[in-house]
Amino acid sequence: MGRLIIVSNRVPSPRERLQPAGGLTVGLRDAVRGNESLWFGWSGATTDERDDDPLPSLDVVEGVTYATIDLTARQLEGFYQNFSNGLLWPLCHYRVGLMTYRRSDWETYLEVNALFARVLVEQLQPDDVIWVHDYHLFPLGQALRDLGVTNRIGFFLHIPCPPWSLMRSLPGADLLLRDMEAYDLVGVQTQEDVENMNQSFSLCGIAARAQAFAIGIDPIEFHRQAIASADTPAVRRLVESLHGRTLILGVDRLDYSKGLPERFAGFEAFLERFPQYRGKVTFLQIAPVSRGDVPEYQALRRQLDEQVGRINGVHASYDWTPVRYMTSPVPRDTLAGFYREADIALITPLRDGMNLVAKEYVAAQDPDDPGMLILSHFAGAAPEMMDAVLVNPFDPDEIADALALAMEATRDERIARFTPLDVEVRRSTASVWARDFLKALKAGLDD
Repeated sequence: MGRLIIVSNRVPSPRERLQPAGGLTVGLRDAVRGNESLWFGWSGATTDERDDDPLPSLDVVEGVTYATIDLTARQLEGFYQNFSNGLLWPLCHYRVGLMTYRRSDWETYLEVNALFARVLVEQLQPDDVIWVHDYHLFPLGQALRDLGVTNRIGFFLHIPCPPWSLMRSLPGADLLLRDMEAYDLVGVQTQEDVENMNQSFSLCGIAARAQAFAIGIDPIEFHRQAIASADTPAVRRLVESLHGRTLILGVDRLDYSKGLPERFAGFEAFLERFPQYRGKVTFLQIAPVSRGDVPEYQALRRQLDEQVGRINGVHASYDWTPVRYMTSPVPRDTLAGFYREADIALITPLRDGMNLVAKEYVAAQDPDDPGMLILSHFAGAAPEMMDAVLVNPFDPDEIADALALAMEATRDERIARFTPLDVEVRRSTASVWARDFLKALKAGLDD
């Protein structure tokens, strides 16, 4: 059996190659561990315009070869900022009104995928198995086939897949979907995503078919990390600052898909409708800034700043501030300790591919005295986590009711909800996800 070739827009940074930080990097760590592997993608750096294809920079860490190339500033803008994040991201998160389409960006998107293919093909061996990741690289499989690559190629979409009624808003959507016939296996997160993608394939007369593979985490390692972090200075400072108050925790990248304005509205409704809890809870929302130079994200940040100011202005007292809101990143090991100390996790995205924060919160808990998970129906993890308190994130009163329920839950009620969640998180791990996908992708190789 040949090497595993992973292709993603984002390749782990040198630090993450030794200690993965989260998301895709964590999910794929087990896939490459112990196998001869090559991970190819963008370096994160830009360079001047060039006439020739670049040679990849190679770095070997723990048996994995990381191969990266720079993009030009023009390619970064058209491929990554405009088409991938300015069009495909809002489309796949059901926010069609935020899409910005330019044909020049579409052409640059195809150009970069073709560049990836040309550089990668020089690194391939005949028996390699190729695994392509996420919306930045929808056309890459076809670009490789156009160069004569006959290896097994799989594709996995980490974000939601909208139905054809929305997908068709993308000019050339049928062309993008037709390119996916080049993949031997197309994977998505949930059964709803399977139905949506297969509907689009069928309506466009495309032979490809998607299958669901739910991504997870390494719960045993994360649990150990949470225990180890509980006695660190940062976690001790947080606990001491609460003065015995209940901690409600939200952790999200600052993005319009995460439902942060709706979440703050729900917490505000909770304070107004359940005044007995004023002064007894603290809501800590951690939302590191991403894409801070994009107007939509700047507007979101201003909106959240105004909401937090209003809630605290109305409800705070001289010795209590109801909302703590921070947009700076928190190290992963510190977050693990915060999860363990949090009495309630409030995770209410408007649309999410999976949402590993929900699984990390469960993994971090003390099984004998667990916290309560409040989770949006629209998180990809929701079908696996039906014992969480599931809410509609668009309804602030439903969020308020869920917070009151969590506040009033007895220890036995919390354990009853937590136990099946813990079983599911430990069953559907990152390792299982990678193993199942690769097993399905490699099927038939030995026939």
